[in-house]
Amino acid sequence: MFIRSCNVRKPGYMMSFSSSSVPLSYEVGAQQLPFVLQRLESCKSMEELKQIHATVIKVRPLQTQLVFNKIIAFCALSTSGNLDYASSVLTRMGSPNLYAYNAIIRGISCSKRNPIESLLFYREMLEKGFSPDNFTLPFILKACSHLRALREGNVVHAQSIKTGLVRNVFVINTLMRLYAVCGTIKSAQKLFNDSPQRDLVSWTTLIQGYAEIGLPREAVHVFLEMGETTYLRADQVTMVIVLSACSKLGDLDLCKRIHRHMDDNKVKSDVFVGNALVDMYMKCGDVDYACRLFETMPVKNVVSWNSMIFGLTQQGEFKEALSVFRRMQVNGYEPDDVTLVGVLNCCANLGMLEMGKWVHAYIDRNQVRADRFIGNALVDMYAKCGSIDQAFEVFKCMEHKDVYSYTAMIVGLAMHGEGEKALALFSDMSRAGIKPDEVTFIGILSACSHVGLVEEGHRYFEDMSRLYNLTPQIEHHGCMVDLLGRAGLISEAEEFIRTMPFKPDAFVWGSLLGSCRIHGKVEQGESFMKRLVEIEPERDGAYVLMSNIYASANRWGDAIMMRKTMEERKVKKIPGCSFIEVDGMVHEFRKGEKSHPRTKEIYTMLGEIMSRLKEQGYVAETASVLLDVAEEEKELALCHHSERLAIAFGLICTSPGTTLRIVKNLRVCSDCHSVTKFISRIFQREIIVRDRNRFHHFREGLCSCKDFW
Repeated sequence: MFIRSCNVRKPGYMMSFSSSSVPLSYEVGAQQLPFVLQRLESCKSMEELKQIHATVIKVRPLQTQLVFNKIIAFCALSTSGNLDYASSVLTRMGSPNLYAYNAIIRGISCSKRNPIESLLFYREMLEKGFSPDNFTLPFILKACSHLRALREGNVVHAQSIKTGLVRNVFVINTLMRLYAVCGTIKSAQKLFNDSPQRDLVSWTTLIQGYAEIGLPREAVHVFLEMGETTYLRADQVTMVIVLSACSKLGDLDLCKRIHRHMDDNKVKSDVFVGNALVDMYMKCGDVDYACRLFETMPVKNVVSWNSMIFGLTQQGEFKEALSVFRRMQVNGYEPDDVTLVGVLNCCANLGMLEMGKWVHAYIDRNQVRADRFIGNALVDMYAKCGSIDQAFEVFKCMEHKDVYSYTAMIVGLAMHGEGEKALALFSDMSRAGIKPDEVTFIGILSACSHVGLVEEGHRYFEDMSRLYNLTPQIEHHGCMVDLLGRAGLISEAEEFIRTMPFKPDAFVWGSLLGSCRIHGKVEQGESFMKRLVEIEPERDGAYVLMSNIYASANRWGDAIMMRKTMEERKVKKIPGCSFIEVDGMVHEFRKGEKSHPRTKEIYTMLGEIMSRLKEQGYVAETASVLLDVAEEEKELALCHHSERLAIAFGLICTSPGTTLRIVKNLRVCSDCHSVTKFISRIFQREIIVRDRNRFHHFREGLCSCKDFW
């Protein structure tokens, strides 16, 4: 289509360019080249570009190198461009030039295309006799960095030396980045040291390199050196990297020093720096200050809320994390994948199945793929909330399963006492060609321990190194000690400890001491207790276990002496605490709790429970009560354990037949275990209890653990 004047065209009239997307007249001659160039400068779309290009093809005087360069530049560098079209134009150019190659190489490097295409164009450019310049090399090195192509990067480095471009600060910075991402930080440091000119990007690249290879302290040291030896002032990008490095160190004093440095040097802050500060203080344990920073941030984004949610989760403040999530929704922020994983983690730790189901429904409603991170988090949530069947349903529906998917499911099955199913799933994992990692074997060995599969446990422990080239760590040795001890093979467990390549830790000695409690081994327990106290003198675990052992053996004097020793050494016993979710709210109970709004009803229900239990022939197992008092008082002390209060509350707040799910922070005592079996039959309820060690599914007077826990 041509633009025509309403009047009869006068002789000598030359067509001008309209501001709309229209083709150029075939009458445009060489004298109109400036208009073509101007048109290319203002081009907005590929449709318009193709119209201009069509005219250039038909009007020979317009076919200049400058015009083709601008066509290629638009196609390669504009957000509206087309790299394939740029490549096609380059191929048909009579005399391609360095500018055209640079434009395409840069365009590929800045796009989502495979970076290897940049290297192919670079090779073609060299074959045509062009020498790279300071515009070529940074983008080629960027492509090498994306590909982790160290060998190709070394070749480019050599070419930069030959051409003298190695002294160019932009080339040096991209070379440093290449070496850093390829893990050869010493080469990056040498380039930095030898550089005749360093800018802020140079320092930031080195800092980032150290941070990314797991050397955060060195990263912070470089940052402090920059402040002491140069007049450069860090920008927001630098500060985010430095603050992230500080968060990995967990050094609160260092974090405060860096923060003061920011204030002293008036470093500009933005939402990204604010997020990094919140994350840093959270990971360094100063939750209160992190919360204050968050509240004072003038601008927040979804990452800001995620930093709070994950930070509180890592500090064990799961309720507070969920409260932040609710505020996030009220403020109109849409959760992303990271948010959902964090919330599912909170649900898993609190046993909030209903909340977890709501998140699952949100995922389905918004067509979020429940694969990888989210799928794994869903599996973990359902497993830890006592719904192992639903966990397995999510697992089966995942299209892409990885080692974390299988491990989450195996660990979940182990927690629920489904040892045989866990081992079967491990076999499926091997057939699927997915290699297990160290955490997978912790799940496998735990599964063997919970169901007493001693021979199988030995075999899998040996297979770690023999078949999978994995070195068993202290955690795996601890699992073996637990497996042997639970099975009553305490002497064999002692011998296993003597042959360990590690010094036994608290978990190892604690497992053995727990085994002595199960099997009533008083003298051996005393020996293991001393070892455990040497490692953890301020924790209550060793004293409580030994007190239980003495009480079970009716050695009340020793049990009382153990309690006095705890008091003298100011060792505080961790109070028992149980959670139950009702109508989307978590209710917390401690032993003897009387602050709940429905306390009167709860204790009335406890009385009814005890009355009906005695009708069924229940006799309290008072041996574990650490008090030398009358049997009636011991029974009363047992009656007020936190999980019984939670169960009583669940019975009065839910309709008949509703499953009760309880989470307890300590191991369930033998009497509460026995009582819960009775309650499940008397009240016709399924009761699922997650204690510190595992899950107990109580149905019709029986427990899934078969009294082996």
